[in-house]
Amino acid sequence: MKNSAYKLPPLLSGILIRRYKRFLADVQLIETGKNVTAHCPNSGSMKGCAEPGSQVFLSESNNPKRKLKYTWELIKAPGTMIGINTQVPNKLVKQAIENNLIEELSGYDKVKAEIKTSEHTRLDLLLEKTNGEKCYVEIKNCTLVENKVAMFPDAVTIRGQKHLDELEYLVSQGHRGVMFYLIQRMDATSFKPADTIDKTYAEKLKRAAKNGVEIIIRDTIIGKKMISIGKSIPFRIF
Repeated sequence: MKNSAYKLPPLLSGILIRRYKRFLADVQLIETGKNVTAHCPNSGSMKGCAEPGSQVFLSESNNPKRKLKYTWELIKAPGTMIGINTQVPNKLVKQAIENNLIEELSGYDKVKAEIKTSEHTRLDLLLEKTNGEKCYVEIKNCTLVENKVAMFPDAVTIRGQKHLDELEYLVSQGHRGVMFYLIQRMDATSFKPADTIDKTYAEKLKRAAKNGVEIIIRDTIIGKKMISIGKSIPFRIF
């Protein structure tokens, strides 16, 4: 079966000491025992994905302009690897759509990224057909899983709420609107909005779905060399 994959750079193994100030993580490298500070490319709460003592995997940059040499890419949790880099889902989903690997989003002629749809809102993708049909897609990185249920968000997200409002509006104007949740781990069997974390987001997602916003959820297959899109995950919105 054809697949779309995000190739990871060579990775170094370490033990997470702590994550702090959202974008920083102290890690002890296993091979050398050296303690280093890595960039954490994830602004979320990372609930359940930043446990001190866990094995993590870092990429290394030789760019002299970078303040931090290392970037935190993966963490090993019981039963699964977790991709914590929030830049991966957009790249992976866009590539998969361009290769017609997402059945629900196949058949489009153009794929554009970072589309400004109103004065204060941008959405991740715009898919267009030559006949003028448009489909707007917002992609969310999901890493919170409890009892095999994936949930989004892992913290209150005003920005995420605005994205739902925007998609709902675009659907009312005759376009397709899609929320695409990519679960960057391999242990989820279903998905639901995290209503105990952000009740407003959950309510807006339910309303958007009732008003025609489509929901697509995929998990991932994560290894130390690449991350690829996996299977469709059922969801419980209502």
